Amino acid sequence: MSTTNFEFLDALGQIARDKGISVETLLDALANALVAAYKRTPGAAEEAVVTIDPESGEIRVYGQELDEDGTVTREWDDTPDDFGRIAAQTAKQVILQRIREAERDLKYEEYAGREGDIVTGIVQQTDNRYTLLDLGKVEALLPQAEQVPYERYEHGARLKAYIVEVRKTTKGPQIVVSRSHPGLVKRLFELEVPEISSGVVEIRAAAREPGHRTKIAVWSNDPNVDPVGACVGARGSRVRMVTNELRGERIDVVPFADDPVEFIQAALQPARVREVRLDEQTGTATVVVSDYQLSLAIGKEGQNARLGARLTGWRIDIKSETQLAEEEANEAEEWAEGEWVENEAGEMVWQPAEGGEAVSAAEWSRVADSGDEAPPAEAAPEVGGAPEVGAAPPVEAAVVDAVAVAEAEVGEAEVEAEADPVPEAEA
Repeated sequence: MSTTNFEFLDALGQIARDKGISVETLLDALANALVAAYKRTPGAAEEAVVTIDPESGEIRVYGQELDEDGTVTREWDDTPDDFGRIAAQTAKQVILQRIREAERDLKYEEYAGREGDIVTGIVQQTDNRYTLLDLGKVEALLPQAEQVPYERYEHGARLKAYIVEVRKTTKGPQIVVSRSHPGLVKRLFELEVPEISSGVVEIRAAAREPGHRTKIAVWSNDPNVDPVGACVGARGSRVRMVTNELRGERIDVVPFADDPVEFIQAALQPARVREVRLDEQTGTATVVVSDYQLSLAIGKEGQNARLGARLTGWRIDIKSETQLAEEEANEAEEWAEGEWVENEAGEMVWQPAEGGEAVSAAEWSRVADSGDEAPPAEAAPEVGGAPEVGAAPPVEAAVVDAVAVAEAEVGEAEVEAEADPVPEAEA
C-alpha cells in the first residue's frame, strides 16, 4: 500500500461512525488479518507483526526472530512489494466481518439484562415447536413450553410477551420470551396502572394458571390509595385491558396482608371464610367455610384453592363447618378409647388407642377445665395420684358430650345457611 493513504483512513472513520465501531477496533482487526495474509506469501517470515499508522494510513510488515523465551531478538522490514493490493482485499473482508460482529454485539447489548421486561412483537412464523416474533431489529423465540395452552397465534398479529432469557450466539442474540409466565401479568398491570409504575402500589405476589385464571396480591404504600381499586380501575377498565391482552384469562385482584390469616382469607375470594387455623410446623392452614361456600372456596377442579395456596405460600385444607364438626366428634371418640400407661419419665399418661400423642394427667385436667376440648372421660384422675396402669376411665359421657356439641354446631350452620341468601357462584 502507498506510503500515505488518507482516503483509506477517511473511509475507515466514516464506517466507524455509521456502525458505532471505534477506529482503533477496526485497525486492530485489520492488522491481525494482514498478518495472516502476509504469512501466505512466498518467503514470509515465521513470525511477523503488522503496523498501521493511524495518522497516515501507512502499512508496514516487520519480520521477527524470537528466542526460546519468546523475546524478539531481530526485527526487519519485510513488507512485500504488492502488499497494497493484498491489504485492500483483506481490509474489505475484515471490515465487513467486524461490521457484522459489531451489529450483533449492539443487538445483544440492547437486550442483555432485560430479562423480566415486556416486549411487543409481530408473529412471523409458528409451528408445533415454537413461534417467532419480529421485534424490529431482532427476532424473539416463543417456545411451545412458554405458550398458553390452546392459544393460537395468527401470522401478522401483534403480541406482547415476557423476556425470560437473552442468549449470545454466533448469529446474534437469541431472545426467549413467554406468554405463560406470571411476570407477564405483573408487567401488563404496570403498563395499565400508573400507581404501580410510580411505586405507590406494589404487586407483592402472583399465582397463575395460564389461559384460565390468575390471582395477584397488591399492597399500597399510601394509606389514601386503595390498591385493589387502583388495579381494577373505573368500572373494571384497567383489569379489563389486561384480561383482553391475555385473551380472556380471568384475573382476581386481592389485598395483600402481613397477617397470614387475613391474607389467606383474601386469597380465597370470592368465597367467604369463617375461620383459619394455622399449623406453623407443617405450614398448613385449615380453612373453615359455610357448607354452601365449600364448592366456591375450592373452585372448579380445585383451581381456587390451588391458586390461593401458591399466592400465600401455605398448604390450604378447606373444610365445611359440617365436616369439621364430624371430624371433631370422631376425634373425641378415638381419644376415649385408650388407657393409662407409664412413660419413660415414670409419669402416668393417657395413650389413645389410635396411636395419637399421649397426654399427661395434668394437661388433661387443664383442657377439661378450660372447656376447649372434651376430654376422653368424665373426669381426669388426680394429678398427684397414680391411676392404675391399663385401667380406662368411663368414656360414655365424654363421647356423648362431644357428639352433642358437634351436632349443635351443624344445626347452627344449617340455620345460618337458610337465613343467608345463597350468592351466585362464579365459575
